[in-house]
Amino acid sequence: MDINLNDLLRKYKSHPYEDHQIKVPHTGTVRLHVKEGQDVTGPSGQWRHRPGTLLYVLEREGNPKRMTSKYTGTVAELRTELEGCFVQAGEPVMVIRHRLNKEEIIDRILREVLYVYAAPQRARYFFTPEVAVAIDKDRAKAFNIRPGDEVLIMSLMKRDSLLAYDGPEGVLYKVYFKHGDLIEQGAPLLGICAPDRLPFVEKVIQRIRTEWDD
Repeated sequence: MDINLNDLLRKYKSHPYEDHQIKVPHTGTVRLHVKEGQDVTGPSGQWRHRPGTLLYVLEREGNPKRMTSKYTGTVAELRTELEGCFVQAGEPVMVIRHRLNKEEIIDRILREVLYVYAAPQRARYFFTPEVAVAIDKDRAKAFNIRPGDEVLIMSLMKRDSLLAYDGPEGVLYKVYFKHGDLIEQGAPLLGICAPDRLPFVEKVIQRIRTEWDD
């Protein structure tokens, strides 16, 4: 994989944002509750039980539904012409533009550099006991994974299955889940780095942490 570090950094410096398009989930009449350029917040609290900023209300057959923000950022591309209009499901209403911080930039770049092993199904995931112990013991060392290694347990419908890793051999560089988390299908589980790319990855992280302004 041929990746130019300067090109990666230039890309994120020119646009250090992540845009989330907000669409209506079903038909109804839109009542906007935000303005262009307004800062909004996503869910908060230990269990993310406090809803984010109210973005709009979608009313159908006299039943209003409050639509709150799932993201923290700034309102952009607000379609004010939809105020009071009946819209179809999937109609874009606005964009929430989230400015990426230093750690988020590192995470986005790592996802381009590492091989990301994703969840094959929506389920709960655990490391096998042997792997969990090995990772804990070798925190300061590299834990190597090879194709065919059984490193994860997938728990689905009260049935546990061992997963055989089927990606390229490499170092387990990043874990994207917490032990026992319910993970959506396609969400990242592990970030694997080819051993010869470790110096490159460390260089990426060092440069961002020293050059990037939060």
